[in-house]
Amino acid sequence: MMADSGLPVLALALVFGLAIGSFLNVVIHRLPIMMERDWLSQCAELRGEVPPENERYSLVVPRSCCPHCGHQITALENIPVVSYLWLGGRCRQCRERINLRYPLIEAITGIAFAYTVWHLGLTPAAVGALIFITATIALIAIDFDKQLLPDDITLPLLWAGLLFNAFGVFTDLKSAVLGATFGYLILWSVYWMFKLATGKEGMGYGDFKLLAAIGAWTGWIMLPLTILMSSFVGAVVGIALIVFNKHGRDVPIPFGPYLATAGLIALFWGKPLTKAYLGALL
Repeated sequence: MMADSGLPVLALALVFGLAIGSFLNVVIHRLPIMMERDWLSQCAELRGEVPPENERYSLVVPRSCCPHCGHQITALENIPVVSYLWLGGRCRQCRERINLRYPLIEAITGIAFAYTVWHLGLTPAAVGALIFITATIALIAIDFDKQLLPDDITLPLLWAGLLFNAFGVFTDLKSAVLGATFGYLILWSVYWMFKLATGKEGMGYGDFKLLAAIGAWTGWIMLPLTILMSSFVGAVVGIALIVFNKHGRDVPIPFGPYLATAGLIALFWGKPLTKAYLGALL
């Protein structure tokens, strides 16, 4: 059922989403670096060494700059999507190309925010869906880049799902708890069966936590649909990459992006899809 949201509200949601998308670009780039620095410090401590002293590096410090020439990005150069078009997709200082992913993340987030408000209205469900969208976009991009699903995102996402469903926003609390539990255990079981059979690791622990988070938001009944959709899309994309020589057979393909995308579909359209799926089987 579509919500009756006025054009000004949708425009505000679009602008807010564009701004969040700009921040997500920072998270996607910096969070893995922050984690790597933290791991190196912990390893040094375990070896009894003094951790290396690094300049302060966080999501807000230092200021964003061009990776090629170090030119600091000004406020006018940091307007989501608009600045990219104004600059012609190039750094104003050195004229090197700016990665197209930056405006794409901003545009996708903005459109997703506007759609969510149009679809769900100004409701608690819309607030929850916006949180879910924000987290999953970051996870998709980071997993594509680094084959990593950070606990700093997956675990808060899991707890947020349980919190929203404590008030029955998307499903009842019992279904959410079972969804989180079964979501983790299903992929955990697949991981160990594959490892015992082949001696190799077929997926990472982050995938378990991501499916647990999806289960916490959508409930246990959406898990079969989520796994089916993510497995199908992942297999199709993986085979296509190998066939067209875009990906080596021995190079692992991240499963998180397909899992997160399936989770988004389940959150918005899971109930009618599940009814159609069950109806086709009966």
